[in-house]
Amino acid sequence: MISVEKKKRYTYADYAAWDDDRRYELLDGEMHVIEPGASELHQDASREIFGQLWSFLKDKPHKLFHPPFDVCLNAGGDNDSTVVQPDLFVVCDLTKLDGKRCNGAPDFVIEILSQSSARRDVMIKLNIYMKAGVREYWIVDPQDKIVRVCLMKDGKYDHTDLIDPEIIPVNVLEGCEIDMKRAFPA
Repeated sequence: MISVEKKKRYTYADYAAWDDDRRYELLDGEMHVIEPGASELHQDASREIFGQLWSFLKDKPHKLFHPPFDVCLNAGGDNDSTVVQPDLFVVCDLTKLDGKRCNGAPDFVIEILSQSSARRDVMIKLNIYMKAGVREYWIVDPQDKIVRVCLMKDGKYDHTDLIDPEIIPVNVLEGCEIDMKRAFPA
């Protein structure tokens, strides 16, 4: 097994060589373990949102992904120091895909909060996604039934917190709407 704790800054090449059956993300070169086992609420929200996006995108020239699929946010390939596995994401520019990863910012990213990831998704990843140019970022809290919709404007995110929302338009996918009542069962 490879010891990953000794090195201070990692790249995709390091990350790809780890063989300990754990899932990781690299955030500005820093290793973060993705804790196993999402809650039932997390799984319900993920499955429902994925299904709605899948139905909308099935005949369109965009691709929808869920973990485990790597995103090298800075398009640095093996030298990229920011590698994430968002809960759901859509890529409109298919030239960013090389068969094993996405090289560059997806157009739409959704992170669904869980107890182990909430701080990272709300604080750290929000800034990393903004810096990388993710055009639309949703932070979905299935426990409290809140969706923070972050839209890129002039290089920064404008965000709106929607409490117990019903229908939310996906701004980067014209005509796409997500019925959150189905994702947040009563």
